[in-house]
Amino acid sequence: MKNAVSHFTVYFEGHVQGIGFRFTTFQLAKGFEVTGYVKNLFDGRVQLELEGDREECVGFIKALNEEMASFIRDKSQTEVTRDPEFKEFLIR
Repeated sequence: MKNAVSHFTVYFEGHVQGIGFRFTTFQLAKGFEVTGYVKNLFDGRVQLELEGDREECVGFIKALNEEMASFIRDKSQTEVTRDPEFKEFLIR
């Protein structure tokens, strides 16, 4: 793992679908050096897969939490260090 990056998986719960959550996430990602994707899940949650420098990832998640605070009821987050998997940030 010579090029290891921080990888975060975050699940957002609340009123997070149908309100532009993924688009906002995508737009915010442009301001950070992060890669990964955001997607809606069938159970109503939104899944965020994010990787890059740890400080960039943490800053991005914090910015997203602040931007979408009124829609997020709960979130769960895990972090691992691994080889990079993504080349860009996408909406799936």
